[in-house]
Amino acid sequence: MQTQIIPALDLINGKVVRLYKGDYTKKQEYDYDPLTKFQEYEAQGISWLHLVDLDGAKDPSKRQLQLIEKLALNVKVNLQVGGGIRTKDEVKALLDRGVKRVVIGSLAIKDKKLTETFLQEFGTQKLVLALDSICINDEFFVATDAWSKTSNETLFDVLNFYQNITHILCTDISKDGTMSGANIALYKALHEKFPNLQVQASGGVASLQDFIDLKGIVSGIITGKALLDGKFSIKEAQKCLQNA
Repeated sequence: MQTQIIPALDLINGKVVRLYKGDYTKKQEYDYDPLTKFQEYEAQGISWLHLVDLDGAKDPSKRQLQLIEKLALNVKVNLQVGGGIRTKDEVKALLDRGVKRVVIGSLAIKDKKLTETFLQEFGTQKLVLALDSICINDEFFVATDAWSKTSNETLFDVLNFYQNITHILCTDISKDGTMSGANIALYKALHEKFPNLQVQASGGVASLQDFIDLKGIVSGIITGKALLDGKFSIKEAQKCLQNA
């Protein structure tokens, strides 16, 4: 499996931010223009960019559609967008504005039937299921509602239900925004049980060693804070993925 780096930006009111473990009260703002930053990443040879609309995640009526469209139209690479997407109209609105893949999160747990209709209508290449998980008694349970609630279903339960999905984005919540290192064991277990699934790893990516350890077991490594904080460059990460 070929592994690629996927740079990420989280946006609140058009500003680049990072949350600590998804907590809106623990927000770090960055003085970067999102389009300039995405174009900078694009110039370094990446294929995909990941955007989280944190306004839309809290309130779909405040989704930053105008900004998302501007970003999608002004970068030549593929844009993947998530943040509280719950309806067919919301998916369509994003795809119509140039987004290449839409991330579905809580809905995939709360309304599997509706999620399956999305997969059938838009196709498995256009949707990513975000299965954000927290470890409880050595099992990973899927969280919902911006991580404020934990479902009674494990990550593997959900994946066994969705037999025909292509892409998932799996975040270990305990690692998100901490730069404490990715949960390598979790992604290895996913790869062993679901070898054909295109898994995007997210949460805790802190050093180039994470790229070496994850090469070949995930399709993408999403990194936000570490890039923004200058812990390593895209070129350095790409070199690790080529040479590991």
